[in-house]
Amino acid sequence: MANSNGQAQITRGQIATDDEIDLGQVLQTLWRGKWVIALCAVLFLLLGAYNVFFRAVPVYTATAALALESREEQIVDIESVVTGLGGDQATVNTEIEVLRSRGLITDLVEDMGLVEDPEFNPEIRDKSGLSIGNAVKWVKGTILRMDTTEEPKEPQAIFDKVVENVMGTISVSNPRQTFVFQISVVTEDPRKSARMANRLAELYIADQINVKFERTEQATIWLTDRVSDLRVDLETAETRLKAFSASTDLISAEGLYALNRQIKELRDRRAALIDEVAKAELRATTLTANQDASVDQRAAAADDIQLNGLAGRAADGNEDALEAFDTRYALLQMRSAQELSRMQNQVAVLDASITDLAQRIERQSTELVNLQQYQREAEANRLIYEHFLSRLKETSVQQGIQQADARILSRAVVPQSPSAPRKGRGMALAMILGAIIGAAIVLGREAAQNTYRLAENIERATGLPVIGQIPTIPARRRKNVLKYLSEKPNSGAAEAIRNLRTSVLLADLDNPPQIIMSTSSVPGEGKTTQSLAMTQNLAGLGKKVLLIEGDIRKRIFGEYFEIETDKGLLAVLSGETTLDEAVRYNETLQADLLIGEASKVNAADVFSSERFNAFLREVREKYDYVIIDTPPVLAVPDARVIGQSVDAIMYAIKWDDTTKRQVADGLRSFQNVNVKVTGLVLTQINRRGMKQYGYGDSYGSYDSYYSN
Repeated sequence: MANSNGQAQITRGQIATDDEIDLGQVLQTLWRGKWVIALCAVLFLLLGAYNVFFRAVPVYTATAALALESREEQIVDIESVVTGLGGDQATVNTEIEVLRSRGLITDLVEDMGLVEDPEFNPEIRDKSGLSIGNAVKWVKGTILRMDTTEEPKEPQAIFDKVVENVMGTISVSNPRQTFVFQISVVTEDPRKSARMANRLAELYIADQINVKFERTEQATIWLTDRVSDLRVDLETAETRLKAFSASTDLISAEGLYALNRQIKELRDRRAALIDEVAKAELRATTLTANQDASVDQRAAAADDIQLNGLAGRAADGNEDALEAFDTRYALLQMRSAQELSRMQNQVAVLDASITDLAQRIERQSTELVNLQQYQREAEANRLIYEHFLSRLKETSVQQGIQQADARILSRAVVPQSPSAPRKGRGMALAMILGAIIGAAIVLGREAAQNTYRLAENIERATGLPVIGQIPTIPARRRKNVLKYLSEKPNSGAAEAIRNLRTSVLLADLDNPPQIIMSTSSVPGEGKTTQSLAMTQNLAGLGKKVLLIEGDIRKRIFGEYFEIETDKGLLAVLSGETTLDEAVRYNETLQADLLIGEASKVNAADVFSSERFNAFLREVREKYDYVIIDTPPVLAVPDARVIGQSVDAIMYAIKWDDTTKRQVADGLRSFQNVNVKVTGLVLTQINRRGMKQYGYGDSYGSYDSYYSN
């Protein structure tokens, strides 16, 4: 039963490492590294204790509270030049930044003379004693012979550094849903902390008053200049109004109205007079037109009572009456002409009066408009002037009654105990930090682990079963390995070999393997010991077993057995000798042994020949089981060639030694030639090392069943 293309093959995904994080695996890793974590925790606990008890300088925190007044109290009912602060969150945050501002802290440093305080000024601090800076300076000066003289710093640079140091000791907070500011100062002196907190609060309030005073003073100066300008504008406007009034014959709006009414009356009279003129013209025209007509016609045209009385006698031929009639008619004509002339003269007079009055009204209307414009300008200037003058007086009054927008709610008191270091908390945090670092070391070491220690890790990475886990056999010499296994059949190593045998034989119940190959990735992984132990174990079942040294390049069997013949595998394959003549029975193995021989022929060519296949068919007929010990698969191609003709392949992986890359490359080399590896064997497991790495529970639970 040889490997065939129809058998399941290893996929690249099976050889690849799983990238998903298994929480249970992480917890197991942490549990295995519990002593490392505990050691780091204890170490950091001791360092933390040393720091809080011997190195850390106690500091004291003092806190002053300020209350923001969102509504400004008015002593007098005067609108302020600078309004009070609002109550929104933006205003609160702004005032917090004002309290933290460099300008206010600079005032605090200058006011309290903190430049002379060694806590804030490193230039006057005692620099003796042990410190990293002094050590570096000593090395430069004494060992390196370097000039360690420091150039003196500029006073401004020193002052700026002091301000920065003071800013680092001050914090401002705002409790939620309040208008309260808490100013906290942390220094090495409790009294200094309280003084600084209280003084900063006082400077903040004084700064608010000063800001308001300065702005009010600026407003007063501006208003004074503006009032002077407005006074000049008012005087100019009033002078212009007076000059205009004096230069014109002005009347009031009422007088102008009377003139308009008068011109209307004149126009009405003219209209009536025009009607009378028309009538007079008609009468005169009629009289003139009928002056040569008959008496009756002229009497009808004249429509005069006296003329009508004369008309009857004149018509009868009375000469006196006719003369009187003519005289009367001529008189009526003359009077009609005179009346028409008089009326026309009256119309002319009215037209002249209307024209003169209209011009007068037009002129005075224009002058009245100008007068009203000058009056409005003067009045507007007067109102503006009076408003600014009133505002100037109000602002002048405010200069002496400015109020801050905050008040000191509670002054800082001298703290009686240091706020830091908190010994218990500091030690607890140090221990937690140590545990975290220890956990990081454990996880980092596990992540950096490039070898295999657990069977489940191998199976998860390769997708192949681990069919055996063989501990290190306590034999000083290779020749004593088989002796140990035979003399101690109940040892852990012997039981591991029996488990391996069972796993191999049960790997395929339908076609149990007969020819079994043992190989590995690189030399030194225990594949030969595995082959010998497997051979001995199978022979112990009463089976006829042949062990073949397939590693004809290295030929290591000589280190395990005292071999008297120089005829081996190559002699059989070449026909130089028979199989029966070449094999040697070994008492320790209780099985036949066929050694390898040195040859100039390429080993891969030998194992890929038809003679080798014929040889395998022969040994199948003569033996129950055949074990072939082959070279490492990554070293030479022999194992891949032989693997195509065997029934099962045991792949040895040395515990905590063979790299994951070597295992993956070795298995991939079999995959590339369509050869299936039956299972993996974790060899040379160090029980003490397993416990040291925290894997002792995986193997130590069964020690009571073994007798080593």
